[in-house]
Amino acid sequence: MRKTKLILSLFGILIILILIFFFLQKGSERKNQTSAKIILFYGIGCPHCKRVEEFIRENKVKEKISFDEKEVYFNRENSKKLIEIAKGCGLKENEIGVPFLWDGESQKCIVGDEPIINFFKGKLNL
Repeated sequence: MRKTKLILSLFGILIILILIFFFLQKGSERKNQTSAKIILFYGIGCPHCKRVEEFIRENKVKEKISFDEKEVYFNRENSKKLIEIAKGCGLKENEIGVPFLWDGESQKCIVGDEPIINFFKGKLNL
């Protein structure tokens, strides 16, 4: 009798934990869908990336626009993420390079220093 109550109690706790996990996962998925963020992919030593970096610094873009920066030459995970996003934009692997920006909002991919600088200029109304 005592053993049965213990088993039922443990089973109840397990069900509650599974439900909590399920609802936390769903909430996280919803958050990721509604809070897409701009991502700037770059490579250390890339001259075009350097131009974008200088523009960002000179215009204090980071203080005005929220975005993530991901280095891809030495970070395999970031490189995989870049390829995944670029393919989602319809680009082939041989068309992917840095600097590369994913705008997050309309899920548009932008490649090259001038187009990315123009993207930020538009966001800053410059």
